[in-house]
Amino acid sequence: MRLSVLDVGSNTVHLLLLDVQPGSRPEPYASHKMPLQLVQYLDQDGNISDAGRDALTTFVTEARDFAAEHDAEDLLAFATSAIREAGNGAEVLDFVKSTSGVKLTEISGDQEAAITYFAVRRWQGWGAGTILDLDIGGGSFEMAIGDDALPDVAVSTPLGAGRLTRQFIHHEQAKPKEIKALRKHVKETLKPAVDTVKKAGSPNMVVGTSKTFRSLARICGAAPYAAGPYVKREFHLEDLRLWTRRMEAMTPKERADLPGVSSKRAAQILAGGIVAETAMDLYGITIMRSVPWALREGLILRRMDRLNSQDSMATVDPKTLTSIAKE
Repeated sequence: MRLSVLDVGSNTVHLLLLDVQPGSRPEPYASHKMPLQLVQYLDQDGNISDAGRDALTTFVTEARDFAAEHDAEDLLAFATSAIREAGNGAEVLDFVKSTSGVKLTEISGDQEAAITYFAVRRWQGWGAGTILDLDIGGGSFEMAIGDDALPDVAVSTPLGAGRLTRQFIHHEQAKPKEIKALRKHVKETLKPAVDTVKKAGSPNMVVGTSKTFRSLARICGAAPYAAGPYVKREFHLEDLRLWTRRMEAMTPKERADLPGVSSKRAAQILAGGIVAETAMDLYGITIMRSVPWALREGLILRRMDRLNSQDSMATVDPKTLTSIAKE
C-alpha cells in the first residue's frame, strides 16, 4: 500500500509518501514540503496568528490533494510542539480539520520522545543494548532511555533550538551576556530531567536524532548525507565544545557556510549546539552517534506493525512453523 505521512513541525511542514508492505522496508515514493516556521506566526500571547493558521491550512490542503493524486491509501497526520504549545493550538487544529478535512493528531512531548526512541531501537537493533536517545527539535528537547522496544523513561523539556534562539539571542552576532544567560537557562532546566532519566540506568549507546544533531555531527567531521544512511556517524564532546565556541563568534550567515548547516537553520544551530553540549556534560558522555530515523519513522513503523499483525495469521501457515521448528 501507499502510505502518506504529514509532519507539522516547528521549522517545516513535510508530506512523505512511502510504499509499504507487511514485513518489508518502507520505500520512499515522493515528498512535498514547505519551510513554514509556525513559531514566526506567534503573537505576544503565544497564539498562532490568522496568517499562520491560514498558511498551515493551505499546505495541509495541498498535501491532502498531493497524496490523493499519487494514490495514497492512508494518511498519518501529526503535529508537535509548535501546535501543542500555542495558546490557541486546539482552535487551529479544529480550523484545519473543518477546512481541509484532515485531522492533525497532536503528539505530546513524552509521546514524541517515546516514539522517536522506538524508531532508534529499530534502526540500531537489539544488539545495541540500553540506548539513550536525545532529540533536539525547534521547540523542545526530548530524551528517552531503555533496552526494550519502548523506553523505560521518556521526557520532554522546552529547550528546542528555535525557541531558545528567540528567547535569548537578540543580535546578529550573539553577545557574551546572551550566551551566558542561555547556557545558564539550559543547564538549570535540563538538570532535573537528566537526573530523572539517569535513574533508569547507564546506556550502552547514546544516539542523537533530528536535523540539529545531524548538522552538529557534520560540523564535527562526520560523513556527509550524500555518503548514505548506513555510514556510522559519530562525534566527540571535545569537538562539539570547540565548534560551539566558534559558532558563538559567528553570524548566522557565517554559520550557514559550515558543512551540514542550511541557511534556514543557521540562526538556531548555536542554541542547538549548546543544548547538545550541556546534555553530554550532564550525562557524562564523551561520544555519541547520529542516526537518520526519528519521530516520523517511528510513526510509520507503528503503522506497519499494525498491518503486519492484521496479515500475520492469514499469511503464515501453522504447518510451515511446525516444519521449521523440527529442522
